[in-house]
Amino acid sequence: MASSGYSDLREKLKSMTPHREEINNKFVDGMSNGSSGKARKRKIRESDDDEFEHSDDCAENMEQEASRVKSSILQESIFSPEECALIEEKIDDVVTRGEAGLYREHTVDRAPLRNKYFFGEGYTYGSQLEKRGPGQEKLYRKGEVDEIPSWVHDLVIKRLVSRGVVPEGFVNSAVINDYQPGGCIVSHVDPQHIFARPIVSVSFFSDSALCFGCRFQFKPIRVSEPVFVLPVRRGSVTVLSGYAADDITHCIRPQDIKERRAVIILRKTRPDAPRVDSGSPISASPVERPTLKAKRTHRRATSSAAHRPRVLEMDKEENRHPSNSRSRRHSISSENYWKRGQDSEKPRESSGRKVKMRRH
Repeated sequence: MASSGYSDLREKLKSMTPHREEINNKFVDGMSNGSSGKARKRKIRESDDDEFEHSDDCAENMEQEASRVKSSILQESIFSPEECALIEEKIDDVVTRGEAGLYREHTVDRAPLRNKYFFGEGYTYGSQLEKRGPGQEKLYRKGEVDEIPSWVHDLVIKRLVSRGVVPEGFVNSAVINDYQPGGCIVSHVDPQHIFARPIVSVSFFSDSALCFGCRFQFKPIRVSEPVFVLPVRRGSVTVLSGYAADDITHCIRPQDIKERRAVIILRKTRPDAPRVDSGSPISASPVERPTLKAKRTHRRATSSAAHRPRVLEMDKEENRHPSNSRSRRHSISSENYWKRGQDSEKPRESSGRKVKMRRH
């Protein structure tokens, strides 16, 4: 253990993000500019260099927003432990093939403590974008990522079709996110111009949580209190539509990944989604590449080396680059899924909440 007292990123993050009870103890009451018609404000210092203001209406607003999020999420435990174990073996095979360089160039995307594997369709995001910002993401040209593995169809998609979660032929994009303990993905909204709704995900290896409405800050890493926390268990299926999919960001925090965890995200791309325009030829078959090895540094190690900001920025978009190489929570039905999915396609009034976060 380092002299700072932390041996794990999650411990440090937890110490830097006070629990709700601790926050309540730190509130300092005061009047806002002496105005009697305005809500009383309270201040809390979350760190030495950041101070946030909270109004009396904040808690009520968060509860209302949490209710909207919850009402647009459907979740069910579908896969048994035995079925999970079989699928997890297949995920391990994917990881092995990726490390051996047997996938096409844009199939594998690596970041600290989290790897992505794109199948069927892949898209540009983060530092891969020529122009940064929401709405700039583009699909790769057909053939630039590997096809969806047959086991994903046979073991996962067909099971969801039989349970009425998705209709036959809906899924044409499958992404496997493989997280190591302490890994995360920053707050984002799945790009609406790329993917139709709903968004379906299936969890494996361990239990975790999906958080909504968090803000990430870096140097050092900090995550604000979420609007809503959704427990996600191994073998469960989670479906996002409406408000939860489009009007609030979602993320996975480092403290919520206590063991290795993988999630298979199943989506359908829009027929009018933009694609990358490139004149370079596409490789029709995998190209063998050397196995990726961890980079070594000649810098002398110190007691706080494991917690330097450069390491803590685990999922910041600048660090991303393409690689070469279980209980029922809500009753669900086919009608509910697709009514929600169709509703999300229609123009809706603005919720008034601005979403200004990275999109993936």
